Amino acid sequence: MNMDTAFCFDLDGTLTKEELLPLIARCAGCHEEINALTRATLDGVIPFESSFKLRCKLLQDVNISAVQSLIAKVDLFEKMLHYIKLNKDICFVITGNLDVWIEPLIKRIGCKFFCSTANTEQDRLIGIKEIAHKGVYVNNLRKRFKKIVAIGDGMGDVNLFEQADYSIAFGAVHFPVQSLIELANYVVFDESALCRLLNTL
Repeated sequence: MNMDTAFCFDLDGTLTKEELLPLIARCAGCHEEINALTRATLDGVIPFESSFKLRCKLLQDVNISAVQSLIAKVDLFEKMLHYIKLNKDICFVITGNLDVWIEPLIKRIGCKFFCSTANTEQDRLIGIKEIAHKGVYVNNLRKRFKKIVAIGDGMGDVNLFEQADYSIAFGAVHFPVQSLIELANYVVFDESALCRLLNTL
């Protein structure tokens, strides 16, 4: 494995087999609203940052512990998880999702995470401290790595792809957005094929 290369993975719909915010929304009773916002974001109709703030506002009444219990049970792509565990020093997850919500996945996946951060009070979300900007993290990783490979599926990954040396649009959960396909060096729809490709880059 080339230690000069960093592999940067999106989380929702890339490593997880479903989008996380719609899952949380079922707990909050606002599934339809969150689904509509998520779909509009994935399609590029609403910018990620604006959409994420709206979705977090709709979901802030759900206890953080309840969200973590849900997230802990989410299915991951096991072959990709295995790949990351074997290469955890050069694999990174870069997600806009909130640190307090995805804590179980941070522990389960085991590599370095870069994510949005929350303001909390006891067991409640009271606001967003900072929204993750994926391109910024890629630029920081360039201080340590000669080559960046990005893997993602939605509009939130456009900046990630723009800053990477190689980019892979992954369509196992839903078809990648057209903007990503246009930026991608590769488009892959199967996790086994993705892992084989990662081993060649």
